[in-house]
Amino acid sequence: MFSRIAPSTKRSVQQAFKPAVQARFASTKPAAAQHPKQVAAVTAGIVGATGLAYMYADSGISANMADEGLHPPSHPWPHSGPMSTYDHASIRRGYQVYREVCSACHSLDRIAWRNLIGVSHSEAEVKAMAEEVEYEDGPDDNGDMFMRPGKPSDYMPRPYANEEQARAGNAGALPPDLSLITKARHGGEDYVFALLTGYMDPPGGVEVREGLNYNPYFPGGAIAMARVLFDELVEYEDGTPATTSQMAKDVCTFLAWAAEPEHDDRKKMGMKATIILSGLTLLSIWLKRFKWAPIKSRKIVYNPPK
Repeated sequence: MFSRIAPSTKRSVQQAFKPAVQARFASTKPAAAQHPKQVAAVTAGIVGATGLAYMYADSGISANMADEGLHPPSHPWPHSGPMSTYDHASIRRGYQVYREVCSACHSLDRIAWRNLIGVSHSEAEVKAMAEEVEYEDGPDDNGDMFMRPGKPSDYMPRPYANEEQARAGNAGALPPDLSLITKARHGGEDYVFALLTGYMDPPGGVEVREGLNYNPYFPGGAIAMARVLFDELVEYEDGTPATTSQMAKDVCTFLAWAAEPEHDDRKKMGMKATIILSGLTLLSIWLKRFKWAPIKSRKIVYNPPK
């Protein structure tokens, strides 16, 4: 009798629990699979709204290349390679161009005189150049400010005392600081070089307001800064011909160094790190094989008892 009851009891228990199991698994089924059309409609709405917002969020976006400026051509700079360093003779000449031409309007706030020591000038030369500039210091014992000759720890002097004076002296335009100019502009040194050598007469149909100059590499094509580099404008100490392109190349190299003075040390440190890490990698591979080769190649023999 008990043998007849047992199977029937087992079946009844399974039937009692089967709907609960099915309900539990049905509750975990993704709702998205049940309503594919609704999901597709919501996705299309989100994508469409995002596209419209991107198109109309900024009404100043223009497809005209003149509004963005021409893309500057790429030049083979001596320091652009993975193992290349700055041309320090070019940095020295570039500083001369900056000092005699660019410093009349543009500041170099992040560079101190001492940064030039061992890079382009000797310590005696830097001290002599710094002493040519007077800096306000103080107060003295009487509480008054006084002027003193510059020291290597002082930063490069500014051409204007404040922003208002700079705008007043440049028809309302503010000359940017050149400390990080090659990092702040798309194209870096290529952009600065193209800007300095790209002045030309405006083409037919292009009008430039009075006081502005046409340069296709500047966004909008009209720039307040006039052309400043002309052949033989400066006289290099090493006798290098001071052509417009040579002066532009040298000052771009100097500005690239000003924006990244740790460039050479960073590459040197990277080379040391590559050599050390490569050696440690080879050592770890050898140690792994030394430790695991006997274990992986061993043969385990089982001799059952007789």
